[in-house]
Amino acid sequence: MVAVSVLLMIGGLLIINGVYAYHSKHIDAHFLSTLWYYVKILPLLLSSILMIGYGVKFLTNSFHHLTFALIVSKGLEILASVLIGYLFLKEIPTWRTGLGIGIILIGFWVVKGK
Repeated sequence: MVAVSVLLMIGGLLIINGVYAYHSKHIDAHFLSTLWYYVKILPLLLSSILMIGYGVKFLTNSFHHLTFALIVSKGLEILASVLIGYLFLKEIPTWRTGLGIGIILIGFWVVKGK
């Protein structure tokens, strides 16, 4: 169940971050074109929100710890953001990115250790 929840969260987070990255790079800043873009991809956003929600729910049921599930979700969100930033904008992660991910991993250890 843990693997399913992590896969659901990763899938949903990649979709959401991909939608926003595509918007920032390819969609005109005018209100109507932005509105039309989001109307067209509303089913995609709804499915990604459901994926993230069920991923958090299943992880919470597995560990009986909501805080841990939400921290895992935020950590996966950072990893998805780094990946999407590289794929869409060719941004190379710096040492600060690695430090931030390291701090999050320490946070996993601290939360799960209690």
